[in-house]
Amino acid sequence: MVAAVKNLSFSVAPGELVAVIGANGSGKSTLIRALSGLISPTTGRATWNGQTLIGKKPEDLVRLGIVHISEGKSVIPELTVAENLALGGLWRRDKKDVALAIEESLSIFPILSSRLEQRADSLSGGERQMLAIARALISRPSLLLLDEPSLGLAPLIIEQIFRAIDQLRIQYGLTVLLVEQNAMSALRIADRGLILNLGTLVQSGTPKELMQDPQLRAAYLGF
Repeated sequence: MVAAVKNLSFSVAPGELVAVIGANGSGKSTLIRALSGLISPTTGRATWNGQTLIGKKPEDLVRLGIVHISEGKSVIPELTVAENLALGGLWRRDKKDVALAIEESLSIFPILSSRLEQRADSLSGGERQMLAIARALISRPSLLLLDEPSLGLAPLIIEQIFRAIDQLRIQYGLTVLLVEQNAMSALRIADRGLILNLGTLVQSGTPKELMQDPQLRAAYLGF
């Protein structure tokens, strides 16, 4: 058996956006799936606000304010945009605030307002990613786990999605762990970057520090 992630230790401060970057097979998605309860690590521990994450179900983590948005799979295709948004507040008791959160989400992604009665599978890839993020916001999360939000999207849409992520974390004080193969787009909005290779941490630092290292640029950042 091969360990997808090993000897990896890092912290994320409240309100910080940390980008986890690396090539396919580097362990990025395994890491975020372990943190969101989708897989169970054999060893290790992870905590958020004093709460242990490992071993908890995804729905329990949502109630702790932790939401995972997986690449291209975080919306239910058979449901309409409105129905998908409603799911974001399903477990919340404050229905007035749920309605307010839906309004706020639509103001951030206004194109969704004209798509409310459309099924999610009729949306473009960029619109589905917007819907996934909008739905996540309705649960009023404190920590967003984003897995490859740019995957398969056109450059213009990628820029729009990343600009929205940056706006959201500033506007709502969100903490964001962003797993991304598109290193440069991720580092442009990140406070800190972690570079993974074969499940281990190669280097961490500010975007400026990482981009000024010629060896890291050539090996991991693509320029």
